[in-house]
Parts: sequence; C-alpha cells; structure tokens
Amino acid sequence: MNNADILGLITAGLGAIATAPQVIKVYRTKNTHDLSLGTFSMVTGTLFLWFVYGFMIHSLPIMIGNALGFSFNLYIVIMKIRHG
Repeated sequence: MNNADILGLITAGLGAIATAPQVIKVYRTKNTHDLSLGTFSMVTGTLFLWFVYGFMIHSLPIMIGNALGFSFNLYIVIMKIRHG
C-alpha cells in the first residue's frame, strides 16, 4: 500500500465519520423533521456513483469511503421516509 492509498483511506474514514453524529441522533430520536429528503437523497446517489467509479478504477480508498458514506446517508433517507 502506497502513501496515496493510506491518505485516501484516512480521508475516507474521516468523511464517513463526519456523518456519524447525524446518524446517531436520528437513531436515538427518530426525529428527521429538520432534514432535507432531497439533499440526503442526492448525496446518497452521489456517494453510490463515486463507489461505482472507485470500483471501475480499482481504488480501494474510494470504494470504502463511499460505501460507508452511502450506508450512513441511506439510513438517514430511509428514516426520513419513515418518520417524515
């Protein structure tokens, strides 16, 4: 693993962790009233496409970071649909 991959994995981890507080808050409170479904849906779609791109170019840091981000944001989208 080269330095660029290590930096990419660290960056991917930090990016995914950045969404974690929102996920935890939604999980605990089930309150999504102030969250924008449109924004979270677009971010989720973008993260999925970045994951596909990472897969196509065989970039583990891009795939891991975007898979984590996609999962967290998809959870928020699902909760927003369920709880408004």
